[in-house]
Formats: sequence, structure tokens, C-alpha cells
Amino acid sequence: MELFRDFFEPGYGAELLSRWGHYLAGVTWIGLLYYFNFVQTPAFAEMTAESRSEALRKITWRALWWFRFGALLTLLTGLMILGFQKNLGSDFSTYFQTVPGTSIAFGAIVGITMFTNVWVIIWPAQKIVIGSAERVAAGGEADPRAATVAKPAARASRANTLMSIPMLFFMAFTTHGVDLFRDTGEIGGDTLLVAWIVFVVVLAAIEGAALGWFGGYDGPLAKVFFDDHKMTIMWGFVAWVVLYFVAFEAIIA
Repeated sequence: MELFRDFFEPGYGAELLSRWGHYLAGVTWIGLLYYFNFVQTPAFAEMTAESRSEALRKITWRALWWFRFGALLTLLTGLMILGFQKNLGSDFSTYFQTVPGTSIAFGAIVGITMFTNVWVIIWPAQKIVIGSAERVAAGGEADPRAATVAKPAARASRANTLMSIPMLFFMAFTTHGVDLFRDTGEIGGDTLLVAWIVFVVVLAAIEGAALGWFGGYDGPLAKVFFDDHKMTIMWGFVAWVVLYFVAFEAIIA
């Protein structure tokens, strides 16, 4: 069977199946991320406390299971792809000094940051919020921690939405866009360093705002980036413009 011929070699069956799993898991993860930000959050703002509590306990709880494990499977299958391409072994440093390697590194680091937000900030906070709703529904007292953790989780979720826009671009660009560049070989050390500085500044601005580094969770940068989901989308495209047209077109090309 052709699928199993040279199964673990680059470009063959194992890499193909890993890509398939990566697509399926990624669609699940990012689709639910957009559902939470574009559908659930605005809807919850219009619902009564009782309706919101029931939705949290009956819908959000289930959606979060698929959300967090979709994120986990996306990460694992992404690493599998790189492994089967043999880009995590002896060719590690060489590959990540090329245009496609830099592109996938940008996308992967943003994706890992998003994954960390899910498992370290969003999911632990939502366990508290939903657990509090369960206690109130059973006639008990609300968990006082629920109000405290809600804003950090909301900021992390909006940050993930913003970052998903450039992240998805670089995932696609790695395979389908690098031929736009005349030279896809190794990038010069100083050039690569400057491109990475641009990337780190952009990522730190977004994630730092979500973590409350710049004036708290309601600091000016956090409010601009995250208060309105339409502005979050807009700033996602701004981040893409800076990362692609400055880091790649102006610096690397």
C-alpha cells in the first residue's frame, strides 16, 4: 500500500497523517476559539444571570473539553510533522535559518503561546467560574475567586484570537508562499536577528497586554487590543502586516 511505503520518511505517510490530524485538531481549536469570542461572549452579555449560569454549566463546559484537547492535539501533531520532516534533529539549526524555517518558527511559537494561554490561564480560570456556577445552582455560595479570574481568562482568550490571524498565515505561508522569495536558503545572521527582534516585540506587546504587564488587565494597551472583538480582529491584521511586511518583505527579502 502506497500510504505505508517509506512511512516515516519526509513527505510520506506519517507526515501526511500528521498533517491531516493537525488540520482537524486546528479547525476544532480555532473554531471554538472564534465561537467563544464572536458568539458566546456577546450573547452572555445579553443574557440573564440564570440563563448565563445554565449555559456555562451545560454548553461552555462541553465546548471547553474540545477546545483544550483540540489545542493539545494541534501542538502534538505539529511537532510530529517537524519530526517526520527531520527538522527537529541534526538539521534543526540549518532549517530554522531559512525562509520556510523562520516562517514555521514564527507560527509555531505563536501557536505554543496560544496553547499555554489555554492550559495555564483560560482553562484553570474557567474551572473556577463554572464550578462557582454549579455551586450556586445547587443552592450554595458563589466562589469569590470567580470574579478575580474572569478578566485574565477573557484577556488571554482575546489575545489568542488576535494572534490566530498571523499564526494561521505563517502556517500556510511556510508551504504555499515561500516561493514568492527568490532565495529560500539560509538567511544572514544579522538579518535573521533583526527579523526575530521584530517578532519578539510584536508577540511581547500582545501577550504582555493580555497578562496585565502594561498597566494591568485594564491598561490602555489591553483595552485597545481586547475590549471589542472587532478591534481584536483589526489588530490581528495589523500584527500580520508588521510581521510579514516588515520582518519578511522589508528585512529578510
